[in-house]
Amino acid sequence: MEPACLDDRAVLAISGPQARDFLQGLVTNDVAGGLAPGTGLYTALLSPQGKILFDFFVTEGDGALLLDVARDASDALLKKMKMYRLRAKIDIEARAQLGVYAELQGHPDNRPASYADRAVTFSDPRLVDSKGAALGKRSIGARAEMPANLPGPRSYHEHRLALGVPEGGDFGFEKIFALDAGLEELNGVSFSKGCYIGQELTSRMKHRATSRKRILTVTANAPLPAAGPVTKGGVEIGELISTHGDTAFVLVRLDRMEEAHGDVTAAQIPVALTKPVWLA
Repeated sequence: MEPACLDDRAVLAISGPQARDFLQGLVTNDVAGGLAPGTGLYTALLSPQGKILFDFFVTEGDGALLLDVARDASDALLKKMKMYRLRAKIDIEARAQLGVYAELQGHPDNRPASYADRAVTFSDPRLVDSKGAALGKRSIGARAEMPANLPGPRSYHEHRLALGVPEGGDFGFEKIFALDAGLEELNGVSFSKGCYIGQELTSRMKHRATSRKRILTVTANAPLPAAGPVTKGGVEIGELISTHGDTAFVLVRLDRMEEAHGDVTAAQIPVALTKPVWLA
């Protein structure tokens, strides 16, 4: 994965003495106990019924909690956060002067401090093992201080697609339960923190093992449509949820997938179905 400007992301900031407590009571991950200097958390804001409204990263810097979120969802997330603010002693704002970057490299004007050092940089927390962070490092920095000639997010998205990692628009809005979307495996849910919106149903699905669906990847020899059924041997096992050319994410019932035999199609197009190794 090459260095990139993720210009399809935006940055929101939550500041004030109650910023951590405010976010802690809303999102799926442990902001109060799990967010340390130099790190980032992956988390989501759910509906009361436990379905994903927004997913984003949280880190700390520039005097605030910084939220790295899909640009096309940022206004709606800002509005939702302000609705939940009530009397909390916090400020919530968009910070258009900040950009999101992947795998920053190089030193501006031959200075000792690198571009990554001049930004708030953290390892992507979704797929981390003894070999490091499979999705590399993310940075949030002032656009005016970052390199101006970086390519856009294409290489980043190709890399995450190859790893079978969905995010943002792949989930849709209030369509998929957090555990069906793989947020537990992607380190986006804490089962030891206190209450948050959608926590009751998410915990029930975890402890009763009622989550039977997962998001898998299919590839074809032709562009795939935006929607349609996924079948295996003529048996419907799931549905297309987002497409990226000849690659798509599908929401599949794992029990049906394992019981069915034969070729797989998506919207009647022959495809290869892949279960990512992090789900094995």
